[in-house]
Amino acid sequence: MNLTLHCGRPEDTSGRLPKEIRVYDLLDRLGIHYDRVDHEAAMNMEVCRAIDEALQATICKNLFLCNRQKTQFYLLMIPDNKVFRTKELSAQIGSARLSFADAEYMEKYLDITPGSVSVMGLMNDTGHHVRLLVDEEVLQGEFVGCHPCINTSSIRLRTKDVFEIFVPYTGHDFTAVRLLQA
Repeated sequence: MNLTLHCGRPEDTSGRLPKEIRVYDLLDRLGIHYDRVDHEAAMNMEVCRAIDEALQATICKNLFLCNRQKTQFYLLMIPDNKVFRTKELSAQIGSARLSFADAEYMEKYLDITPGSVSVMGLMNDTGHHVRLLVDEEVLQGEFVGCHPCINTSSIRLRTKDVFEIFVPYTGHDFTAVRLLQA
């Protein structure tokens, strides 16, 4: 698999979804530098590791969660070496009975589909229905890797730019959490 790191948006955007192009448009407008790797949808850990190696960034597992009543929604960013334990996270954020949210809410609030979950989806959450939760280890890395709302590309951004420029621009804030390693 040839994974080439490109600087910025693709020169030819034909065949790319509008939601992906909107991510590049916003990052460019905000003056946020990013590098990109195009790839097939990663269906196994071997492919994920190859993408991680090409990006040289903290690659996050992005989990879309909700409470039992499906009235509160969360986007959790954790390093790939950590695991989500409901009890551990629930105690830190004061929301019991967390579980994975249905894809319909992911599409409704973030305009993304399963396998493409990313902090970039917050740009589509204009009603601020989703609360961002970030493991403190993610915040310590120099770079963050994520999808541009589609799982056939991955981008690398400076962590500082994500949390000091992008997230505030969306009108969201974030809660730092601490999860244990697997």
